[in-house]
Amino acid sequence: MKHIVTLLFLSFYTTVLCFAQAPKHTVNGQIKERSTKTEIPFVTLVIVDGQGKNLVSGMADEKGRFSLTFSGANEVTIQFSFMGYAKLTKALILAEGKTTTDLGTILMEPDPTLLKEVSVTSEKSAISLKLDKKVFEVGRDILSQSGSVSELLSGVPSVSVDPGGAISLRGNSSVLVLINGRRSGLTAGGALEQVAADQVERVEVITNPSSRYDASGSAGIINIVLKKNKKSGFNGQIRLVGGTPNETRVSPSLNFKSNKINLFSTIGVRFSDYVGLYTTNQSVRQNGTSVLLNQRQDENRHDDGRMAYFGADYQPDSLNTITLAYLLNATKDHDKTRLGYDYSIMGAGLDSALHRNGESWERRNYNQLEFNYTRLFKKPGKKLTVDMQYDFWNSDKDWNLSTQKTAPALQELPQIRTSSIGSNRDFAAQSDMTIPIDSNAVLEYGIKGENRSVSSDFLAQSETATGWATIDGIDNGVIYNELIGSGYIQLRNKTGHFSYQLGLRGEYTRVKIADRNNAYDNLKNYFKLFPTVHLSYEAVKGTTLQLSYSRRINRPALNDLYPFNELTDFNSRYVGNPELNPSYADVFELGLLTHLGTLTVNPSVYYQHQTGLMIDYSYRENGLFISTPVNIDLEQRSGIELSLLYNPYKWLQMNMELNAYRFRQEGFYSSQDFAFSGHTITGRFGTQVKLPGKSSVQLRYNFSGPRDAAQSKRKAIHGIDLGLAQNFWKDRASLLFDVSNLFELRKFSTTTTGQDFTVSQVSIPNGARYRLTFVYRLNLTGDQGVRQAKSGNRN
Repeated sequence: MKHIVTLLFLSFYTTVLCFAQAPKHTVNGQIKERSTKTEIPFVTLVIVDGQGKNLVSGMADEKGRFSLTFSGANEVTIQFSFMGYAKLTKALILAEGKTTTDLGTILMEPDPTLLKEVSVTSEKSAISLKLDKKVFEVGRDILSQSGSVSELLSGVPSVSVDPGGAISLRGNSSVLVLINGRRSGLTAGGALEQVAADQVERVEVITNPSSRYDASGSAGIINIVLKKNKKSGFNGQIRLVGGTPNETRVSPSLNFKSNKINLFSTIGVRFSDYVGLYTTNQSVRQNGTSVLLNQRQDENRHDDGRMAYFGADYQPDSLNTITLAYLLNATKDHDKTRLGYDYSIMGAGLDSALHRNGESWERRNYNQLEFNYTRLFKKPGKKLTVDMQYDFWNSDKDWNLSTQKTAPALQELPQIRTSSIGSNRDFAAQSDMTIPIDSNAVLEYGIKGENRSVSSDFLAQSETATGWATIDGIDNGVIYNELIGSGYIQLRNKTGHFSYQLGLRGEYTRVKIADRNNAYDNLKNYFKLFPTVHLSYEAVKGTTLQLSYSRRINRPALNDLYPFNELTDFNSRYVGNPELNPSYADVFELGLLTHLGTLTVNPSVYYQHQTGLMIDYSYRENGLFISTPVNIDLEQRSGIELSLLYNPYKWLQMNMELNAYRFRQEGFYSSQDFAFSGHTITGRFGTQVKLPGKSSVQLRYNFSGPRDAAQSKRKAIHGIDLGLAQNFWKDRASLLFDVSNLFELRKFSTTTTGQDFTVSQVSIPNGARYRLTFVYRLNLTGDQGVRQAKSGNRN
């Protein structure tokens, strides 16, 4: 018996030793398309032995790289498969004593039969719901190929753009707009009008962002992802635009891509005219008498823009990529405005009349240097990125104003001139790390630091008999410094049909604003934590339920802090508030996405609790209407949103969106009680029809219902856009005609009330615009695009 036990023990020990010492071997490489040499992501790999036994299986990463480790055989066969490509097998004999084999580049060829089947049966969904965002594919719709990004956003569900160019998400203007995941100096002040819409690949609407993103924006984030050059060799395009009112654009781009280097360049020249109309009816109670004002402002704006962007991606090997680029965007604006003021006493007719002519010149040079280093690892999905960006710009603006009193007697009033000079220096650096824990779990963490310094001088003068004198002491300068340091960590995992993502972000903020005349010196320091939770459950295939929470911050913008104001309007001014504080919001959302054949349904309910809400306060002082931003106690907002996408036929696509919400505000400032409750609804309907001969037509209607607040009432806003397109020369060229603001319905009508006044205004910043666009692509077809700038750091 003792010998039997000893024999069994030795047999067991020998077996364990043999398995323990079985040599392991690692095979790695990268998969590319044979003709274009572009990477093929997410290829499925299977390694089998001589008897066909599966030793290991896996998937390549987004760069086509793979690394598989196995044991048990010295002669194996590796199988590569991917939809649309012919299946590839490769035999491999392992060298004695060698533990790693680098297969180098594996070339796969498209399968024409499979590609044909895919093009008929498979189409990428226009709406997809991810763990922390909604993704809207821009595609080839007409209105996304002509015009600007600002106009493109008017067609994105949940997003609206008012006639003045302000962007809001679900009716909330506290939204952070990013380009390629970064803050941008090009997203403020209507600058998105300068970015061509056809360069956008997709728009990500992130109503509850994860901790990876900056915590700014209580409404969420809109991330505009631009197209990138993925095609080898020389390629590019030229875009010619002509329109009325005048819109002339010439934008040539040229790229070159090889195995190790990608050179890209874009030059743009733009000449644009805009016509605006603003009318005001005002009633003021003075000593028991109503004083009336009818005001009309006609505006003609002319903008010249020149842009140059060039740089290179260098890939010394399949694991490392370095990017260097430079952007110059220079604008020169010349605006003219005519204002008429007719004053009267109720029941007594015209009392007096004024006319003012204004002319301004503004120059701005925006420069940007960007650096990126991306490091991939042999382990698929593991990635390190380092980004650094330096933005610097200079601007100056001069106004000349002449005023004439025409009633009851002709009288020339003193001329007024103003000048403002500004400059900005902004440096940001960040690093992010992604580490797969297993096939389902991923850990992400990163740090970011950003320092911004802005200076601005403002001077207002009035002509006198002996020269020029300062008006109301407006001769000052502001220095603004902002430092934000942040770090985050988040974990995402999937178990069966259930997925979750937990994150925590910390941000330290130091803001100092002071003026040259030492009238104020404000320093704020604060550190806040921003947790995020995202839960997702796939009930059945094609149906996903998601619950999310995030805490957000809304920091005051520079224009809200600056105490300076332009004197263009004789009757009103906007003045910033240096004492303004940030607001904080807790955001909850429950959403569902389901695909029912050709119908996609995406309903959601949401709730936001915001403290320290920033809101505009209007009052009268020394005969002027002053508007300034202030903080009030809170706002609670709850709503429901529904998005529908219907594709009953290949030639017909329809979409609809409805968003209804209620809000309640509380707070008191000066003599104004801001306690108010209200509700509103917004909607959008669009359709696109593909016609024979590669022609198509698109129509889009936008609606925003009336909205009331404590001091103001806004009427409903309507807008219609129309587009026609024709592709030819085997899709290498396109001719597009579009009309934005058809019938000039898009206008902004508000009524503001105070203790002793009522002001009704109608603003039409832009009338109808007609455009004809020609695009010719060099070695590009369809919706392939050219390389674009990553954008600046800040707004």
